Amino acid sequence: MPLPLAAALSIISDEEELVQRLVARDEQALRLLYEKYAKTLLATIQRLVRDEIVAQDILQESFLKVWLSIDTYDADRGRLFTWMVRICSNQAIDYLRSPRNSFYRDSSSLEVGSVQRMAAVSTFNPEHIGLRELILCLKPQHQEVINLLYFGGYTQAEVAEHLHTPLGTVKTRIRTALHALVSLARVS
Repeated sequence: MPLPLAAALSIISDEEELVQRLVARDEQALRLLYEKYAKTLLATIQRLVRDEIVAQDILQESFLKVWLSIDTYDADRGRLFTWMVRICSNQAIDYLRSPRNSFYRDSSSLEVGSVQRMAAVSTFNPEHIGLRELILCLKPQHQEVINLLYFGGYTQAEVAEHLHTPLGTVKTRIRTALHALVSLARVS
């Protein structure tokens, strides 16, 4: 008779043991892994794709990828959860960059005419803080890196390649832009 989930999670609290069981293709370990991390991973994916049904599909694909590639996990490089977050994020970004979502990159540029303010509601939504308007107050080179990185889904290395700019310069521009946004948000 299988153990209740709470009891099973307490028995397998050691991440190393869980990984060993996954490598040994223990389906109970995969179930425990799903129960322990699925909710958090789904939220991570939803922040990227902004569609619950698509996010659930990506989560399933991600767990399949975890199951099939658990042998490549290296505990010396980070925790299991961190590795899984990276897999989920990559799957979500791959989805967004797929041909069926080609509009994604086409709409990454922000123009003054396209900025619309959303009606105020009682629940928190990051769009309500006027982020798009704040970005328009940045220098053009800072707007460009923020647009590519946060709205275009590019990695820092991809931004550097796209702009034909050294990676260090891109990182400095991102850091400067983020500090400026924080300052602008405090003033607003």
